[in-house]
Amino acid sequence: MEAGGEAGGPRRRLVHLDLKGAPPRAPYLAEVLPLLRALGATGLLLEYEDAFPYAGPLGPLRAPHAYRYRPGRARGGRGAGPGPDVSLCPRSPGEVRAVLSQARAQGLEVVPLVQSFGHMEFVLKHKEFAHLREVKVFPNALNPHKEESRALVKAMIDQVMALHEDLKWFHIGCDEVYYLGEGEESKQWLQQQDNTPEKLCLSHIKAVASCVVSSYPTVTPIVWDDMLRGISEETLAESGVPQLVQPMIWDYAADLDVEGKVHLVEKYRRCGFSKVWFASAFKGATGVNQSLTLIGHHLKNHLQWLKVASSSPADILEGIALTGWQRYDHFSVLCELLPVAIPSLAVCLQALKNGGYSEKIKENVEKLLGMANLETETFMSTSLGTFPGSNILTLVTQVSFYLKSSVDELLERNRYVMGWFSPYHRKRKIIHPIIMHHFQPDAISLLSKWNAVVQDLQAAMEQVFHKCTVEEWMEENVHPSLQKLQEVVDDLDKAIKAQN
Repeated sequence: MEAGGEAGGPRRRLVHLDLKGAPPRAPYLAEVLPLLRALGATGLLLEYEDAFPYAGPLGPLRAPHAYRYRPGRARGGRGAGPGPDVSLCPRSPGEVRAVLSQARAQGLEVVPLVQSFGHMEFVLKHKEFAHLREVKVFPNALNPHKEESRALVKAMIDQVMALHEDLKWFHIGCDEVYYLGEGEESKQWLQQQDNTPEKLCLSHIKAVASCVVSSYPTVTPIVWDDMLRGISEETLAESGVPQLVQPMIWDYAADLDVEGKVHLVEKYRRCGFSKVWFASAFKGATGVNQSLTLIGHHLKNHLQWLKVASSSPADILEGIALTGWQRYDHFSVLCELLPVAIPSLAVCLQALKNGGYSEKIKENVEKLLGMANLETETFMSTSLGTFPGSNILTLVTQVSFYLKSSVDELLERNRYVMGWFSPYHRKRKIIHPIIMHHFQPDAISLLSKWNAVVQDLQAAMEQVFHKCTVEEWMEENVHPSLQKLQEVVDDLDKAIKAQN
């Protein structure tokens, strides 16, 4: 079939793995890839960010939990100087290579994503690269006027390319380039006749894309489309950018404007873009600190994209990326963890593959996930499954639904705590001996119940994530309530001792 897949869905369906937060351990990814394939994925959009094992002068970009070149070997790089790092040799059986060869074995095409303009926080936060910021105080956007900026981007792209074989596409990011034109050099440039922020944006995109195409002639660059949307057809067409890149039109809303998107596709076609991509979301797009995924929202988003696909010329759509954001940006908190959102991803992939969603497709998803009943309109509270990481979903659901509410119930709505063990009493260790019998057993049993759940969750998460991810998630979602509860139990103990 042409651009449509089975029953009219996009033929290429890339699952976006956002590794700038909670990057899963390589063995977990190996478990998940066959499931993605079975659900209808045809490829992966890998946004490495600081999880890529950058080497040499780029060593500082590598997070402590970055994927290794060689399991069990200290990561080379910092001391390696600017020369080629031996661990880039094609036979190095590192974690990235392992994931890539498993993807290949599953028939999943890989498209790497390296930011090259906006969202450069993971690079520009480091003192070694801070002089390349567009605006001195903000680490998000790259200064497009400096030769060194392009050299940096080229070095990043080259290192990522070196670990990938047979690439057809390479995503160079370029979304949300905030404060573009507000740097000192930009202000001077914009004073010259006919220069505009739009032209500045297009010239940098063109420079990066040209660099990719000249070094890797068989690879087509992809860019996020938000910086292009508002640019006039004439400016776009004259820029030469449409001959170099394919735009990825993104919108994660449940009520996405189908007609507006169809017009946008037509506009891009008139400007000279040969193909476009769509980008939907299966998680990470409904709340900056969201811990559970509301499947219904994401399913609606995908059904709207199917309408856009069916109303667009059949030969213009290259494919769709199902984004799964793990942070809104490098500095924000974690949103839904990958295992938590696998049911949402399953529903969305199956809807795209089949050109819609029905009871029959729902049954197929349940079978593939090993789940008895898949709820799309509520956060599943009784969800048990057999897919990789399903125990994390079950425990995160328990914590998200009941931890804070049960602790608040005891501390803020129990009349004995409010009336006879207020902060005033606790500070002075005053307690009426009769009163403690009314709530001490409840407090102790609630604490031991939650400690057990949290221990199970921690063990399950450590199988999938690095310690720093587990720590961050616990500090954000568990510790505030658990500490409150622990402190009340401790204060009760102290008060009773003081009485005796």
